[in-house]
Amino acid sequence: MEQPAETPQPAPRRISQERQRITGLPLYFQGYLSVRRSRCQEFRLYWTELRGTMLFFYDDKKAPTYSQKLDISALTSATNIYPDENGSALFILMLSNEELEAKADNCEYGKEWKGFILTVTKLSVPLDESLLPGQLTRMYEVLEKEKERRITLNNCSGASLTKERLPSKDYSSIVTAMPACFYAVSRKEATEMLEKYPSCGNLILRPGSDSKNYAITVRQVLDAPCIKHYRVISKEASYVVELERKVTLKSLQDVIHYFVTQTRGNLKPFVMQTCHSALQ
Repeated sequence: MEQPAETPQPAPRRISQERQRITGLPLYFQGYLSVRRSRCQEFRLYWTELRGTMLFFYDDKKAPTYSQKLDISALTSATNIYPDENGSALFILMLSNEELEAKADNCEYGKEWKGFILTVTKLSVPLDESLLPGQLTRMYEVLEKEKERRITLNNCSGASLTKERLPSKDYSSIVTAMPACFYAVSRKEATEMLEKYPSCGNLILRPGSDSKNYAITVRQVLDAPCIKHYRVISKEASYVVELERKVTLKSLQDVIHYFVTQTRGNLKPFVMQTCHSALQ
């Protein structure tokens, strides 16, 4: 007997292109997750994609359009991974207006999901999740992509206000990359990173305590390890480094270059990618 013809399925590449077109966001991580957005609901299994700072939930792995989406940019915290009675890894994402319970097949997969989510929402790779070197490398790659995406977004949002006032040459050069040693971490976290991974560098650029300016944290080993912090004030089109004699520079890249050259290379930007092989 002749078998009925199967319904043709779209090619994976075409599905990916369609999702990219619909969401307009880069894909950072994907896989199956069981989620529950309200404790009165049951867990439901979705093919889940992390794009930018959005989670998109698909009823089927091959569905071109999502059935639900969730903005996680306002993530306040994520609970630790712990196994349930079936061995699945459960964690909870706390947002400003709701919480999302998520279950992965196992703890390793759960840590990976949580790691990528924290990377894009906090702009910092979590170093306390017992992640594998390969996972860390991919998270740092995603971190750089997300930094660039946000810089482009910020510049585009202000383009309508600045385009008329700027010569075309200046306008075309607005988009500049944030220094690779920038991490959205606190003073304490920056200190811990420098102490834990000295081979990655000894200078970190981070947000200032007022969330409007920046700060530099450095670690030098002289007679004994020494940690120092410097304020970097954003002032119109320049940055002021608060030293004994204030220094004004045109960009954050120039700020980093100043510290490196003034110490004759004793200070080196902390970049995790440059030493990932040392973690293996």
